This record gives sequence, structure tokens and C-alpha cells, in this order.
Amino acid sequence: MDPAAALSAIKFNSEGLVPAIAQQHDSGEVLMMAWMNREAVGETLKSGRVCYYSRSRKALWRKGETSGQPQTLKSFLIDCDGDTILLKVDQKGVACHTGHRDCFFTEVGPEGLTEISPVVIPPTELYGK
Repeated sequence: MDPAAALSAIKFNSEGLVPAIAQQHDSGEVLMMAWMNREAVGETLKSGRVCYYSRSRKALWRKGETSGQPQTLKSFLIDCDGDTILLKVDQKGVACHTGHRDCFFTEVGPEGLTEISPVVIPPTELYGK
């Protein structure tokens, strides 16, 4: 994959970031949303292993590096406006730092908030904390 072509088509925001949605390539399951900067896009396209930018740590975040739950890139798509990325990935294990399969496990309903999917791996097992 050509990082230069991708980088020229992406419109990064004023902080140099672009939202990236991760979707399981074979099931269509939406796993998570994170941010990427130019370096994360380049590394992802060159290595085939998804890399994000952590706004809280102000550093690259190589998905699965500490949790052992990596994402392998299958397809890199840029939306029509160039301001959002869709990453079709092969997620090994869980995508969410809370131990849920995906980050979208809280449903808003008439009675308030409901957790609609279980923790698969407790965070203490993911991160040893």
C-alpha cells in the first residue's frame, strides 16, 4: 500500500489527526474508533499492523502491543470527504481496553444505559494491573 498516496488524500484536522473506525473485515462488526496522525497512517500502511495515535499519551499506539490483542490491516479506506478513515481489520481477541470485544457495548434506552455485551477478558488479564 502506498502511504504517500493515502497521506495526500487525507484531510487531517487542526491537531494533525483524523478519526479512524476499525471494522472486523469478515463480519462487518464495528470494533472501535480512534485517532491517527500522519506517522500512524504511514506505519499502518507499511507494516500491515494497525497503529493509532494516543491523544492522552501523545504518542503512537500500536494496537495490541501491551494487550496482546493486535489488529491486522486488511483494507484501508478513505471517505468521500477525505476526513475519516475506515480500517477493515482482523482483530485478534478483544478490541476494547475494558475487555469487551468492541467498544460499543453501552446501549441507550428508555430505562437509561444498558451494557449489552459481556467482558470477554478482564482488563487485569489484558494489562496485568
